[in-house]
Amino acid sequence: MTRLTAPGFPAGPIRARARTGPAGAFPALAEYGSAVFGALPPDGDDVLDRARLAPPIFTPQRLDKLIELGREPTYADVDLTTVIGGIPARSPVYVSALGSTEVAGTGPGLSVIRQAARLGVPLVIGENVASTSGYRDTGGAAGLLLRIKTYLAELNGEHGGIVVQQSTEDADSEVWNLVYSDPVVGELLASGRLAFELKAGQGAKPGLGGMTVLDAAEAARLAGRYLLDAVAGAESADAVDAVDAVDAGGGGGGGGGAVGRDVASLRSGSPGTFTEEILRRQVHLMRNNYPRARVWVKLPPVRDVRAAAFTAWSAGADSVTVDGGEGGTGWAPLSFLQHVGLPLAECLRRIGPPPACLLVSGRIWEGARAVKCLALGATAVGLGRAALLAADEEPEHGLVNLVECLALELRMLVSALGKYAPGRLGAEDVWFPEGES
Repeated sequence: MTRLTAPGFPAGPIRARARTGPAGAFPALAEYGSAVFGALPPDGDDVLDRARLAPPIFTPQRLDKLIELGREPTYADVDLTTVIGGIPARSPVYVSALGSTEVAGTGPGLSVIRQAARLGVPLVIGENVASTSGYRDTGGAAGLLLRIKTYLAELNGEHGGIVVQQSTEDADSEVWNLVYSDPVVGELLASGRLAFELKAGQGAKPGLGGMTVLDAAEAARLAGRYLLDAVAGAESADAVDAVDAVDAGGGGGGGGGAVGRDVASLRSGSPGTFTEEILRRQVHLMRNNYPRARVWVKLPPVRDVRAAAFTAWSAGADSVTVDGGEGGTGWAPLSFLQHVGLPLAECLRRIGPPPACLLVSGRIWEGARAVKCLALGATAVGLGRAALLAADEEPEHGLVNLVECLALELRMLVSALGKYAPGRLGAEDVWFPEGES
């Protein structure tokens, strides 16, 4: 066979697609279940990373704190406690939606749930859990109720709560009705620490619904409930050999189960259909049907993100969550990971100062990026891939260690800016290179 060359041209990916067909549109199946996916921008290409925090020399809020304490304040005096979408939290951090992937409902995922409860930070249970794993269990990944019970078993004190996300398929399964009427969540409802989140999109694949790879048995079980498309690599000997030993789903949103030699289908959920009026009416419906639950709305990084966010807030949403294009997912086409969706910095710029709670996520794991987001209007930041990786590294304390390190950085950075609560941060605390603000 002639081996043509193409200097400077992506010959490798082209050859891979020639071998695998439609499977080449996705990350390597060999990584499915052992990797968490999401866009990583080229070095120096992220506006938030290029921005710098800019402390002042004159710090009147530090003087106020000095007078209050009767001594010079330090970073230890920064109060990180906050309210996230109506839910009290020990720090401005929440765990982003973990969906129906096997890794989110077993092993690292359950470890994340337990540690989030101990930390007193809100946990978002993502889409398609009840639709694929059952309200209780189906014998594979943990069902929705088990995830709730796992969190509640470790929850201690007044901080923390649970957020249950709902997609189009979840609505067909009446997920919110099941949760709202279950005695298990009675204490959360009584204390205002249960929220329902309407999912209108996600960062890694805006415009698409939840997506994953299924084996033949799982595809047969879910037939008729989701779009099933045989483009996941079943016809590629290379791809099938590569995934022979893979037995778990990816992290973050999306979903899926074990993948073996009989890889059969790409499972896709509906992205949902929205207009301003539809979104407004859905928020009103949530308010009316579930009056004791908080109302959250999850938005993808779309060009009209400001209009969508303000529509949700004006309709009465307690919180709006926005994934940047850097957000992670269980499974998504490579073209979406690299080319679709606004970066988080641009979402924050377009939204501007929010009138209510704004939550953001997208490649957040350390203090500087988190403080920049808080200064630009966010109430709290979400940990997704970072939470799973931390729990995978240290199942008992990994997420706790990660969040405690993040909290230390937050206190130091907020104090350096002459302030003593994240809610006092503002756009004046962030400097952008010329032309990027």
